[in-house]
Amino acid sequence: MTCDNRKKQLPPALIGAVILGFFFIAAIFAPNLAPHNPHQIVGAPFSPPGAGHLLGTNDIGQDIFSGLIYGSRLSLSLAVLTAALSTAVGALLGLIAGFLGKSIESVIMRCADFILVLPFLPLAILLAAMWGQGFFQIVLIISLINWPATARIVRAQVLKIKAKGYILNLQAIGAGTGYLLRKHILSEILPLLIYRAMLSASYAVLTEASLSFLGLGNPLLNSWGSILFYAQARNAILTSAWLWWILPPGLCIALLSAGFLFIGLYMETYANPRIMRVQ
Repeated sequence: MTCDNRKKQLPPALIGAVILGFFFIAAIFAPNLAPHNPHQIVGAPFSPPGAGHLLGTNDIGQDIFSGLIYGSRLSLSLAVLTAALSTAVGALLGLIAGFLGKSIESVIMRCADFILVLPFLPLAILLAAMWGQGFFQIVLIISLINWPATARIVRAQVLKIKAKGYILNLQAIGAGTGYLLRKHILSEILPLLIYRAMLSASYAVLTEASLSFLGLGNPLLNSWGSILFYAQARNAILTSAWLWWILPPGLCIALLSAGFLFIGLYMETYANPRIMRVQ
């Protein structure tokens, strides 16, 4: 097995770990790092960056830098919960479909196919409009859209593992399904699950920001997407305020999404058999 691809992906993975570490620190210590309460009026409207306001203020005088720090809490919480839920559901259904097969496999895969053929963002917008704009509704919506891809990949890997000689030998001597799943199959697909979780987290950050920007998020929650929504609604793009009101949250969204993606790409070198094969 060659290590060349892993060595190539290691620097981006380290960068991704640094990015995630930075945002996790900001989220955990937000009350200590933020100079102001993000909901309080602390300055004149549309104040440019300067002393006391690192990124200036918005149209009602709220500190934008403080809003960014507190916004990391919602984005990270949503990304972690969505990644955990969608990966767990996709892994469970993929294991059931791949190991048990028969009619239940057909039902699960047809449901997955139906969701996968639908456009991602329009489906998220439709569900958000129907189900509401709460935090947990957004988590459920993104998880519902993300689980099919994980389920299909897990099923394919389980079918390959199940056909290996040592699994067939264990089945021949009476090893139970629970033992095989717990001791052998889950350990082999773990890198794949981490890879899928990182991708789901990256998608979750972008999707939440998109929904909030379109006004389908909860306007009472402080998030990077809601900052962009208010900036667009108050015509910040037509003034110089876009430099400190739109650009910083956009960069935070891109960086956090990239951080998850870099780590996910590194885990792909363990999870993708085409990358791992001997050359």
